[in-house]
Amino acid sequence: MPRLDDALSKAVGGTSATALKKAFGMTTVEDLLRHYPRRYAQRGELTDISSLQIDEHVTVMAEVKDVSSRRMRERKGLLVEVTVTDGRGDLKLTFFNQPWLADKLKPGRRGLFSGKVTEFRHVRQLTQPDHVLLPDDGDEVDSDSIAAFARALIPVYSATSSVSSWRIARAVSAVLDALEVDESDDPLPVSVRAGRGLLSLGDALVAVHRPDTLDDVTRGRERLQWDEAFVLQVVLAQRRLEARALPAVPRPAHAGGLLEQFDGALPFTLTAGQTVVGDVLSADLARSHPMHRLLQGEVGSGKTVCALRAMLAVVDSGGQAALLAPTEVLAAQHARSITAMLGPLAQGGLLGGSVDGTRVALLTGSQNTAQRRAALLNIVTGDAGIVIGTHALLQESVEFFDLGLVVVDEQHRFGVEQRAALAAKSRDGNRPHVLVMTATPIPRTVAMTVFGDLEVSTLTELPAGRSPIATHVVAPAENPALLSRAWQRIREEVEAGHQAYVVCPRIGEAVGDDDAEAPADDSETERRPPLAVLDVAPRLAEGPLAGLRVGVLHGRLPADEKDDIMRRFAAGADASDGIDVLVATTVIEVGVDVPNATVMVVMDADRFGVSQLHQLRGRVGRGSAPGLCLLVTESPEGSPARERLAAVAASTDGFELSRIDLMARREGDVLGASQSGRRSSLRLLSVLRDEAVIVAARDVASEVVADDPTLEGQPALRRAVSALVDDEQAEFLERS
Repeated sequence: MPRLDDALSKAVGGTSATALKKAFGMTTVEDLLRHYPRRYAQRGELTDISSLQIDEHVTVMAEVKDVSSRRMRERKGLLVEVTVTDGRGDLKLTFFNQPWLADKLKPGRRGLFSGKVTEFRHVRQLTQPDHVLLPDDGDEVDSDSIAAFARALIPVYSATSSVSSWRIARAVSAVLDALEVDESDDPLPVSVRAGRGLLSLGDALVAVHRPDTLDDVTRGRERLQWDEAFVLQVVLAQRRLEARALPAVPRPAHAGGLLEQFDGALPFTLTAGQTVVGDVLSADLARSHPMHRLLQGEVGSGKTVCALRAMLAVVDSGGQAALLAPTEVLAAQHARSITAMLGPLAQGGLLGGSVDGTRVALLTGSQNTAQRRAALLNIVTGDAGIVIGTHALLQESVEFFDLGLVVVDEQHRFGVEQRAALAAKSRDGNRPHVLVMTATPIPRTVAMTVFGDLEVSTLTELPAGRSPIATHVVAPAENPALLSRAWQRIREEVEAGHQAYVVCPRIGEAVGDDDAEAPADDSETERRPPLAVLDVAPRLAEGPLAGLRVGVLHGRLPADEKDDIMRRFAAGADASDGIDVLVATTVIEVGVDVPNATVMVVMDADRFGVSQLHQLRGRVGRGSAPGLCLLVTESPEGSPARERLAAVAASTDGFELSRIDLMARREGDVLGASQSGRRSSLRLLSVLRDEAVIVAARDVASEVVADDPTLEGQPALRRAVSALVDDEQAEFLERS
């Protein structure tokens, strides 16, 4: 009798085991049984052919409509062409040198057909598809076919060109016939199952692989979703518990110190949300174990001010704070804005600086030797209480005098291991406090899953005086005058003393240097290359924006040049070398703060994701004048791309837009490749749709870990946790 941890070859034979390992990485019986059906075909229902996506590998149930055969012109042999239908649309099947199929695939027969969807002359087709016909009266069929298709519900599995859905089904059936699953194999405690009426593990596996009714599928999936949610939340609960056991130097703010002086000089009043977050951060920093907190908030909600106040509290206590930014443009922007906000407080030890002041050091990969040496010296001596940098901060040569706080900006741009690498630069065995920030709002359950080892704080309100941003979709193909009007609006804003952005998805010179996120539902084919900064900028400067000072910014420019361009753009009309219009890629997506910029035109806006567009438009309307964002697109009305753009134009609620954006993505995209282990461990659980399961699993997991931190009394759960942690560590080592 096979058990879950048995080698797959023992249960299904060496040939099938080798094929399954090569196609899906399966090595054990449990690996096979955790490869759940993606959907179920019902005998009375045919697959909707119109829903098939080009280039997708599919398995469809359809009925043979007609069959023909002919000799090929270009090469020897016979071509068999079969048309199958769902009663509404047709799908063409093409077979080479298999003449017997003309007699086998008779009109009226139903079967499963598996292959990659292509399109020829606007007709969807499968070339050389694998197939199996459903048993019919009078047919001679083998016993495996009868077993696989005897039920009303036929499981359809994610398959490959080498391993078909029904081959997987037969392997699963062979295993289930003799499978032995007892209490020692079940990671879900009896009390949890009993309290929620959940199936045992063995019954759940049978229910999803051999269902008699859709109710069986529902009950089986509900139980298996709990497996995924619970095991992951136990891992995260253990990490939170371990973090609380680590030592850290308490960093309370001191009366009369930098933080108090900074607050006294602020030209504005903190929002209620900023005040609450500040109190939470102060309490966290004052503890003797490291803070691990995620601060998320709307574009422009004032996260940087909250982080700076925390950094000053750490400097007051004699420590240093490091801010890790994903790009040099953002790092330089942070250095400029923080230095400006601190004023004399950032000139410690310098003429004109505050007696109690500190210094701000900037470290990036493209600095020259002298700049880098000066920054490293200020860091290691502690003269720089605030250190700002890119990935360059992670290098071994960077040594801190006393690193007390790590701030990671735009956390989704970094992996968990990069956050850990910087945190490891503390001294004397103590760990620094960690604050990660994101301006991409995260739904509650995503935060619990992706950032489940962190406590979460949220800023929802905008500071007083922030101007509204109006957003409109511009479709030149439907009304050419609208694009001309967009350029005229830029002229009007510049004449009024303001500035503008024009954003393009690509830098230029080579197709493939696309900076935009590829939207998840974008299935259009034969599109022109996305517009490029290096092409659009000269056309604007010589055409509709002639006479205005047009600048260019993208990620391939040298750091000094990028910094100079941002300085000139920030100076605007007040400087002889100022820039009126900045044509840029998404390098300006986060952190760039030019309050005088009031209008943004996004070219090929359909090439960007919903959240990315929300981030981009947050660059305008940051001052007292209202902002305007124009989304230019060639996508036709009614298309998924236009629906995304309409959603952005209709709402400025980042949390709502984030949910719309994430619902359109694959689960793996939501979780992110940098968040180790999550993609492979979640097969049935949706972090967007299964909120009730995730919330309940988190609560139960916290209780279980609090009572039994090492899970000594839960051996099956301990094995499941170890397997997930091992997967995460393997992925970590592969990327190291």
